[in-house]
Amino acid sequence: MLKSEIWRLSTKAARQHVAPVHSTTSSLRKQVSTLKKQLQTLEREVTALKRQAGRTKPAAATEEDVKVRFTPKGLRSLRSRLGLSAEEFGRLLDVGQQTIYNWESEKTQPRRAQVPAIAALRKIGKREARTRLEEMSAAG
Repeated sequence: MLKSEIWRLSTKAARQHVAPVHSTTSSLRKQVSTLKKQLQTLEREVTALKRQAGRTKPAAATEEDVKVRFTPKGLRSLRSRLGLSAEEFGRLLDVGQQTIYNWESEKTQPRRAQVPAIAALRKIGKREARTRLEEMSAAG
């Protein structure tokens, strides 16, 4: 009987010391579970935003920020794509036929002020180029 009483009291004392630890552990497990769910949600959002950012184009920069490269090969391909002779292409840019040939053969390079005009011609098609040439002929 003494032995069972000692066992009962020791179990009661142990329970009193263990109960707060058990409740703390339980609440911490719930917090960890909640945090894991939040982390998964945030990771999904980050992944979705990365995909979305990859699909969207960056905001257009101002003309000063944009660096337009000039390459003779690009000029030749632009002129052939538009179906223009060197003389016609020169009239569009307000330069001479020989200047176009010199640019294409890498003997000279266009001035900085002329490069944006060349870049602007990249955005037009054959019809637009012909229309501009006809307007120039009619005006001048």
